[in-house]
Amino acid sequence: MRVLFVSSEVFPLIKTGGLADVSGALPPALTELGIDVRILMPGYPQAMAKLEAPHRIATLGSPLGAGETHLVEGRLPGTDVIVWLIDSPAQYARGGGPYQDEWGVDWFDNGLRFGLLGWVAAALCRDWSPLDWQPDVVHANDWQSGLTAAYLRAWGGPRPGTVLTIHNIAYQGCFPAALVPRLELPDSLYQPEGMEFYGRMSFLKAACFYSDKLTTVSPTYAREIQSSPNGFGLEGLLAHRRRDLVGILNGVDYEVWNPAADDHLPLGYGSDLLGKAAVKTALQTELGLEQSTAPLFIIVSRLNDHKGMDLVLAAIPFLLQHGCQLAVLGSGERWMEDGFRAVAAQHPTRIAARIGYDETLAHRLIAGGDVLLMPSRAEPCGLTQLYALRYGTVPLVHETGGLADTVVDAAYDTLLGGTATGFVFKHADRGGLEWCIERVVQMYQNTDSWSRIRTAGPRQDFSWHRAAERYRDLYASLMPE
Repeated sequence: MRVLFVSSEVFPLIKTGGLADVSGALPPALTELGIDVRILMPGYPQAMAKLEAPHRIATLGSPLGAGETHLVEGRLPGTDVIVWLIDSPAQYARGGGPYQDEWGVDWFDNGLRFGLLGWVAAALCRDWSPLDWQPDVVHANDWQSGLTAAYLRAWGGPRPGTVLTIHNIAYQGCFPAALVPRLELPDSLYQPEGMEFYGRMSFLKAACFYSDKLTTVSPTYAREIQSSPNGFGLEGLLAHRRRDLVGILNGVDYEVWNPAADDHLPLGYGSDLLGKAAVKTALQTELGLEQSTAPLFIIVSRLNDHKGMDLVLAAIPFLLQHGCQLAVLGSGERWMEDGFRAVAAQHPTRIAARIGYDETLAHRLIAGGDVLLMPSRAEPCGLTQLYALRYGTVPLVHETGGLADTVVDAAYDTLLGGTATGFVFKHADRGGLEWCIERVVQMYQNTDSWSRIRTAGPRQDFSWHRAAERYRDLYASLMPE
């Protein structure tokens, strides 16, 4: 079985969020199952620099008038997975990140830049492709590669099976209708039964409408997006296509997230968590926090309302009142960044805030913290709570999406025979969060109960192998008999 996996970011070539982690881990897991996977992504300078053994394999001309474009082949670092980069300097050879410039402003031509990604993905599925290899299934991810299925539908003729994974439906890739002819798509696709979305074209709606199968990254999220407000305007279409929609829980790359062999930590520790206390002490020293046995809450997240960070800011007096510490790593809305900086300046030995993203510090926070705060109002899957479980850091989460699917609340610990893994609250408000924090503090003071719940985390198995098997079966359902 041959699968073309299309993504706008892939770890470790380039990363802005969880999509990169998934795109860097799922293809190798599929390869282990005997599937011939090729990754296609834009040729950003960062990716070009990190690709192993890069070499040019094809010339594509100037598709969509985007300028001279080539395909560069190499290997995903540390794996045998082949990666194809779209070498289109006019579109991708820029500073800043994949989607925004150095000042955090969206690139003005993102519609063309990621329209090109969908065009190339579709072109590699046609008999006029410059490559001998053609896929049986093309697997697109999020809006950035969403036009792949639309191009295949527009061009007609034989085509591979098409799969779309929705990692976060809140981001839909909406652009002015004038972009339709610029992307060389027929007007017949721009209609409510197609890619038209309230007077604009939507890359994500096009993908949801024209792909054969749809997946999301957790079973609960698959149900949530079929109704308002979680469907962000696409709930009707997704409810109509519910028989083609499946939730497949993301996995974790345990070679990257393994406390026993994590080079980012001052010392490793196993599932018995012996040594975790020393990592916590080192982290407190690094962040300027007092050496305290009080519970250390950590956050590794975007700082916005969607992630519930406004609830955390509101609950900080409650945290301090209960003697807790807080360490924050993330970036996002300016007022939230300033808010966390301010409380850290007011309480420098109790609260630390690092604005930005640092992969090394993220590992140390997840290893050294006692409790991970993830009060997201919506969370398609979430990966940070899965990392925390492996590191014996207890997740405190809002009951939504993948958080609901992966964290078992401590209230059921006795009922389930000690298999609870964290703390869950139902209502996304300050009262719900503070109630959950109080429960954490109470259990933390009970040494036996706390030891039981935190050692349950490393026993959980969220490896990519299980997810890869489900994707393999989904691909197989699209193959000819």
